[in-house]
Order: sequence, then structure tokens, then C-alpha cells
Amino acid sequence: MDVISAADLDDPLGEARAATLDMLSRHPRGLSLPQPFYNDDRLFRLDMQGIFEREWVFVGMSCEVPAKGNFMTLTIGDNPLVIVRGDGGILHAFHNVCRHRGSRLCATERGKVAKLVCPYHQWTYELDGRLLFAGSDMGQDFDLKAHGLKSVALTEAGGFLFVCLAEQPPSCDELKASFAHYLAPYDMENLKVAVSSTIEESANWKLVIENNRECYHCNGAHPELLNSLQEFDDTDDPRATPAYRELVARKQADWEAMNVPWQLTRLGKRNRLTRTPLLDGTVSMTMDGKPACQKLMGRLTSADMGSLRILHLPNSWNHFMGDHAVVFRVLPLGPQRTVVTTKWLVHKDAVEGVDYHPEQMRRVWDATNEQDRRLAEENQRGINSLAYEPGPYSMTYEFGVIDFIDWYRETLAASLGASPSLRLAQG
Repeated sequence: MDVISAADLDDPLGEARAATLDMLSRHPRGLSLPQPFYNDDRLFRLDMQGIFEREWVFVGMSCEVPAKGNFMTLTIGDNPLVIVRGDGGILHAFHNVCRHRGSRLCATERGKVAKLVCPYHQWTYELDGRLLFAGSDMGQDFDLKAHGLKSVALTEAGGFLFVCLAEQPPSCDELKASFAHYLAPYDMENLKVAVSSTIEESANWKLVIENNRECYHCNGAHPELLNSLQEFDDTDDPRATPAYRELVARKQADWEAMNVPWQLTRLGKRNRLTRTPLLDGTVSMTMDGKPACQKLMGRLTSADMGSLRILHLPNSWNHFMGDHAVVFRVLPLGPQRTVVTTKWLVHKDAVEGVDYHPEQMRRVWDATNEQDRRLAEENQRGINSLAYEPGPYSMTYEFGVIDFIDWYRETLAASLGASPSLRLAQG
């Protein structure tokens, strides 16, 4: 019978950690990753430990928990979490784990409660996590104060909610300031989720993000999306045409006059925020390019706002238009399983069936999400083959993917205790 040593318990992934660092250090820049990064269970666990348990992860919108007692839940890896609004409008994030015997407290995706009560033995917690009741059977010496819920770092940035599971989260000051600046015109607290969807993709989470970071595939895969979306990422896109640059200059002048932020901002490779036009003559990501909601968001006075594109690594991309917004959340479930949640946001006073029709609003991205799911799953099936080897990214069409892979390599290596030497591909 094998004996598990203390060292094994301390670092059960020790060999995988060393092998991963070696692969990261030797892998040339500009190539897709070696096969284990997309399908190996041990490397997936390193991704969860080194990325999703250390970085600021997008979880939802503050408008989803609008009043005292409103809560939402999600799971990051093996960690169920609950986010609840308490007294004074303060948001709290906790491990969704009772301090008695570990049962989940909240089993539904969202709801409203007066207190957080464990369904197993009715231990009762205040909305700020303090244990209020554990029954008389715990004994006279039982200390309620020592058994409050375990907090999770939570920050709100321009209406976006992020959590970090690390004991010492990285600084998020730039993140908060940038999101607040770009999203101020949308009056984020006065939005609501009009409709949402959740799909599971049989693909590694990195393939889902890689697919999003390029439009090399758009012409062949996304006819609905290209009714409104420009293929160019911005004027720094090396493929941008003179006609597109002229359109950008014209629209930027309009947005400047409206005092609406549009400038390209990067926070390293983790965040990218920019407003860029949709196809000339279209104002929204709908089948006909017309507004999906007749009530504009926030203080906006025009539907023709292009798309405010917001990237947050490791798990979100977003489009904010004049009439509605589409936000995306990616969460890994396993080495080859990823869940993608899409939410469509509108002004909180917009009336369904009058100002907007959910089926019309979601048609473009429902189609696009399904197309992307098939692409990612076929990508995964090919990568699992004995024939797979890392292939070259296009410096012109796939520079966004290269940026993501650079960020991933640097971030994972740093969490494992070293930084890879990023080299340009030779020859």
C-alpha cells in the first residue's frame, strides 16, 4: 500500500509544476501551446491554482444584486461562492460554505434573503457573514464570533464585480479607475439583466478565450455577427483600411462632443478598453443593425455609440452599445469543459415587450455563441490527436491571441515561482 508523505500533501503537483515551468520557458512566442496545456488534468489544476485562484475573476454585475438581501452564487473550480448585498448597500463575497459541516448555504443561482441560513442544520448568518445562531447544543463555550463565514476579496469596478480567492490579492486600483471612467455614461447601477444564457463547451477554457481574441475566423463562421461588427479590432489593427480609419475619426469626433470616452487603454495585457464603430449605418448588434432597446442606457443621448469593447483576462469580454450591452463570463469546469454565460443588459426602466424583445435582442449572439462552441470543440478534438503540434499564429490576424498567450504564460509562470523567457519564434 502506498504511503502519502507530508511533502506529497504539501505539493501533490510538484512534478507537474516543474514540467510546466520547463515547457513555458522553452516554448517559442507566436506558437499555440503544447498539447498538455489544453487537455492535461494536472495542468488544468495548475491553471486553477495559478490563475483562477490568484487573479481578479469577473463574476457578475452589481445591478444583479440591487438591494439588501439580494444574492448571487457561482463556482470557481471547487469553490462555491455567494455575493450578497448587506446593510448600507455594502456588497460582501463569501465562500458559500457553512462553518458547521461545510454544506453549501445558498443552492440557487440568485435570490433574496433576510439572513443566510444553512439548510442542513439551520446555522444562521448575518448578511455581513457574522454567525448569529448555531443552536444550544454546541455547548456553553462555543464562540459564535470564531465561526463567521470566510470572506472572499471583492471589488466593484464601474458596475462589474470581481473576486479574488488569494489571501493577498493583486492591486486593482487601475482596473477600478479605468472601468469607472469608461462606464460612467451608462449609469451602471440603473441597468438590469434583460435575458441571459449559459452554454457548456467541450473545450479547454484557453481555446474559448483564444477564439474570442481574433476575427480571422469571422468571415467563414459568423454571418449574423458581421451584419454589424467590424472585423478590425481598432485603428491599431494592422489590417485596418483607410475607409475604416476615416469612419473611426468621424465617430470619435461625435463621441468627443458628447463627452463619452473612446480612447484605447491597455492595462498590461490583462485589460483592454476601447470604443470602436460598428459598420457604418448600424448602431447595435442586431440582425438589422437597429436598436434592440428603445430606451437608451444611462445619460447617452444617441444610439450610435459603436461598441465599447472591454477585455478582462482571464475570463471576460464585453460589448457596450447605446441601447444595450452584452457581457460574457467564462469559467473552467475541467480540462476540456468550460461554461460560458452571456447576459444582455438594458436600462432598468425598459419594459419587456414594449421597449425591447428578448428574442430579437439575443439572436445575433445566440447564433455566434453556438458557432463559437462548435469551433472550440472541433479545435479541442484536433488538439487531442497524436498528430497535434503547436502551430504558428498570424501576426496580422491573431495578434490578440498572441497577447493572450503571452499574458497566460507570464502569469502562470509567476504563480509557479518563475517567469518564462519569452522568445520570438525563429525561422
